[in-house]
Amino acid sequence: MKVRRERRGERKSTTLKRHVEMHRVNEPLNPPLKPTPHAVAPKSLILKRRKWGTMLGVQWFHDRRLIGPTFHFSILEQFAIVQSEKAEILIKCLEKEIERNPGKAIDIFPFAINVVLDIICETAMGVNVHAQEAQIEYVSSVHRATKLTLERMIRPWYWLDWLYYLTPMGKEYKSLLNILHGFTKKVINRKKRERESTNDNVMSESENDQLDAGKRKRKAFLDVLLDENEKADTPLTDDELRAQVDTFMFEGHDTTAVAITWTLFLLGNNLDHQERVHEELEQVFKDSKMPATAKELSQLKYLDRVIKETLRLYPSVPIITRKLAEDIKLDRYTLAKGTTVMLSIILAHRNPDVWPNPLKFDPDRFLPENSQHRNPYAYVPFSAGPRNCIGQRFAQLEEKIILTAILRKWRVKSVHSPIQVPYSISLISRPNKPILVHFTPKE
Repeated sequence: MKVRRERRGERKSTTLKRHVEMHRVNEPLNPPLKPTPHAVAPKSLILKRRKWGTMLGVQWFHDRRLIGPTFHFSILEQFAIVQSEKAEILIKCLEKEIERNPGKAIDIFPFAINVVLDIICETAMGVNVHAQEAQIEYVSSVHRATKLTLERMIRPWYWLDWLYYLTPMGKEYKSLLNILHGFTKKVINRKKRERESTNDNVMSESENDQLDAGKRKRKAFLDVLLDENEKADTPLTDDELRAQVDTFMFEGHDTTAVAITWTLFLLGNNLDHQERVHEELEQVFKDSKMPATAKELSQLKYLDRVIKETLRLYPSVPIITRKLAEDIKLDRYTLAKGTTVMLSIILAHRNPDVWPNPLKFDPDRFLPENSQHRNPYAYVPFSAGPRNCIGQRFAQLEEKIILTAILRKWRVKSVHSPIQVPYSISLISRPNKPILVHFTPKE
C-alpha cells in the first residue's frame, strides 16, 4: 500500500505495519491460511477479473445502471428454471459416479465447477454447452484459462504483460482468450441477427403471457442486456457487450462452485448441523420428488444460515481492492487519495472481537437476535456499498437450488477435517487438495 511518511528518503510504497500485524494475530487461528503471495495479483489480471469493480466512476455508473435490470426478480425466476434443470443433471452425474465406484468418496469440486459452468453458459448467453456431460473446446478453455491465471498470480516475473506473452504459458493463455472471446462474439452476433429477423413478428410480452406463459422463450443475461442496450442513450459496443458477458461468466462460475463445495465439506464435518438441514428439508418437501419451487426455497431458513456461515469461514472472494477517493487517517498513518488498498474479507470474518470462537461452524450466529447488534460491515461475502456484487441474488439462488437437490437425495460425510484441507487465497478461496465426500442415500 502507498502511505504518506514524514521522513524523506523512505519508500512511498510500503506494506502497512498494522495490516501485517493483523495477519500475525490471525495465523494461530488458521494454520492452513496462506495470505501471500497468492493475495497479490498483477494489475492486468485484477482488471480482467474485476471489471465492474475497477472501472472509472462515470463508466462504471453507466454500465452498472445498464446491467441492473438483468438481475430483476422476474429474470431471476427464469434463471431458476435453468438452475433446477442443471441440478437434476448433476444428480444423474453423481449417481453414475457412485455406481462406478461404490463406497468410494467423491471429489465434489469438479462436479460443482461443471454444474455451475453449465448454468452460467445458458443463463449468460442462452447456450447449452453440456459442461456436465461432454467436453467441448469452450468448456476446456475456461478451465485451462482459470488455471493459468492462478499460476501467473504466484509468479511475479509474469506480471509484466510484455514478458508474460513471450513465454509459452503466456502464448497459450492468449490463444485461450481468443477462443473464449471468439465464442462470445459469435453468440452476440447470432443473437443480434435473430433479433433483427424476428423484430417485425414478435408479439408484445402481455400477449405472450396471455397465450402461453409457460412456453415463453427464456431470456439469457445477454438477451436482457441487448434489450437494455437498445434503450440506452450511449449503448455498449460489441466489444463492451462481450466484456460484460465474459465478466459474468468468469465472476459467476468458480466463485459459486467453491461456495457449494465448502458448504458440503462443512456439513460433512458437522453432522449435527447437517441433520437439522435434513429435518428442515423433510418438513418443507415431505414426500415430493418435484424440483424445489421459489416458495419452498424461501422456507429453508436453516439452510440459509448454513450458507451464510460457510461464506463467513470461506468467503468465495477473500480479498478485494478499492481505490481511495480521499485521504484516510489510520492511527499514525495517512493513506493517500488514489492509493489502491487491499481489504481482507476473510480476516474480517474471522475477527475474534466480532465472532467468538471464530473457527467454530455455527449457523445460528445468523439468527436475527444474534445479528441485530453486529456491525453490517463485519460480514461482507459479496463486498458492500455501491460496488458490491451485482449478481449476489443470482449466486445465492443457485447455491440453494443445487445444495437442496443434493441434500434431498443424500447425506454427506467428509473424509478430511478443516485443519487437514489447506487452501490458498488467490482470486477465490480455492482448496489445495480434493474435497472428498461420501454420499449415503437417504432412502
